[in-house]
This record gives sequence, C-alpha cells and structure tokens, in this order.
Amino acid sequence: MMSGIVAVENCESMEDILARHRKEIKDLQNRITGMKKQATKSKRKEVNSKCSDLQDKLKIKQENEIEDWKIANNQAPSSEQDDEVSPEELLEQLSISQEDEQNQKDALAQQQQQQQAQPKKRRNRQKERLARRDAAIVKIKEEAAMEASKQPDLKKIEQESIDQLCELFKLKQVDIQPDGHCLFASILDQLKLRHDPEELYSDLNVMKLRSLSCNYVQEHKDDFVPYLLDEQTMQMKDIDEYTKEMEHTAQWGGEIEILALSRVFDCPISILMSGRPVQIYNEEGKKAELKLVYYKHTYSLGEHYNSLHDS
Repeated sequence: MMSGIVAVENCESMEDILARHRKEIKDLQNRITGMKKQATKSKRKEVNSKCSDLQDKLKIKQENEIEDWKIANNQAPSSEQDDEVSPEELLEQLSISQEDEQNQKDALAQQQQQQQAQPKKRRNRQKERLARRDAAIVKIKEEAAMEASKQPDLKKIEQESIDQLCELFKLKQVDIQPDGHCLFASILDQLKLRHDPEELYSDLNVMKLRSLSCNYVQEHKDDFVPYLLDEQTMQMKDIDEYTKEMEHTAQWGGEIEILALSRVFDCPISILMSGRPVQIYNEEGKKAELKLVYYKHTYSLGEHYNSLHDS
C-alpha cells in the first residue's frame, strides 16, 4: 500500500531542503540504473513502469515538502504568493482599518463629554482590540471552511468512475471486509469463483495465501527487486523482515503479493481502478483470470480491494 508524505521539519532551511532533494534525486537515479540492469527482457516493461512511478512520487514528495516549509515558515505557497494575503497580514489590515474608525468615534465621544460636563466610564480599548482580532480570526476560518467545501469530492468521483467501468465490463463489486486482509480475501473469493475448487488446498484461507505469497517472494528474490524500494526513505527494504511482517500480521498487501500469487496459481490477476487503465499481472498465466477492484478514496480506513463478479 502507499503511504503519506513526511512533513518537512521547521528547523530545516530551504538551502538544506534543496540540497537533500538533489541527493534524493541522485540516489534514486542510481537505484533506477541498478534496477534496469538487473531486469530481464520479460520484466523490462514492469521495471520501466515502476521506475517512472518512483520518479513521479519523489517529485510530488519534494514539491509538497517545499510548500510545507513555506507554510511552516509563514511564507505563502508558490501558487498564492502573488495574489493572496496571509492571515497575519489580513489581521493587521483589519486591525488598522478598524482602529482608525474607532479613533474617529473616540474623538466624537470626547467632544460630547466636554459638552455634557459629566465624566464617562473609561473604555477598555485593549479588550476591544482583542475582540476585533478574534472577530477577524473567525472570519478567516469561515472563509477557509467555505473554500474547503468547494474542493472536489474525491470519494464520489472515484466511485462513479468505478461504477461506470464495472457497467462497461459487465462486472459487479463484491464487498470484502476492510480489516487489513482485504487483498488476500478478495483473491480467495476469486479463486473459489473462477478456478476449479477441487484444485485448491482444503485449508486455503487468507493466512495461507499470505504464507504462499511470502514463500514465493523468498524463493524468487531477484524478481522482486524493483518492488522493494521504500518510497519514504528511498532505501531498499530488507526482504526477510518484509516477508516476516507480511506473513504474520495484518499488514496490507500490495503489488508484490499480487504478482507472487498470480504466479503461484499460474493465472493473470487484473486490477480495475479509477482514472487508470486496468493493470494485469502475469498476463501469460494459463488459468482463469482473477479480477479485483482497487479503491484509494472510497473507504474511510484507507486503500482497499474488493472482488469483482460477473454481472
């Protein structure tokens, strides 16, 4: 599964960030070169696609770190520097404007005091200034909430796109429990649906599928080198630690496990998703294709897989 971008620490200067970004780009290029050298002819397409995806993710990560640094250091994001005012500047402008207005009112009140010859209760101007500041902050928050409400509903967009694809391919989505085992449970459902039940292990379950995938990865380590790059640290994962965690916990499965199980059961596994072509693993598999659907935004707990039945 994919993971979030790590926020930039406030103690890091922009020069430090740019220097680190150059090093990350250089390190990634070196790893990509190594991945392509190790790739066989049959896997070259998969490796090239993986390399392109890694480069795109690093670019997005670095752009977000720069934007986060600017926000953390009271600098407007790049897209807003020319035509937007920071909350602090807005508060200052509101305070100055309202203070000028208040000064005019104070002068008028002073004249009235002199005319009436009766002392008035002294005004607490500091309290009034704090009240004006709080009102300006509330206004800014309301405007921010209104702007957020105008953002696209990614969950709705994704679900509508997947519904249209399922209608096109004459498929229906079958809900799988989102408990960390959804990938393996979806594949288990597909095996029972599309393969001969007599060929399956009598005790086949999600934990058995985890073990089968991890054993295959251990026995074919070289085939999975392109998939073992940690996208957060840009370091290669230790394959023994990775398979141990995947086999014995509810760690979410992903493309490594999909590819491994597609070869264990000698069948293609296709992944339908919103906004991208259907992705097929092990197209040369001889047995019936297993069909899954992947969601990124639809489920509140995060990324999720469901099984696809013929409609």
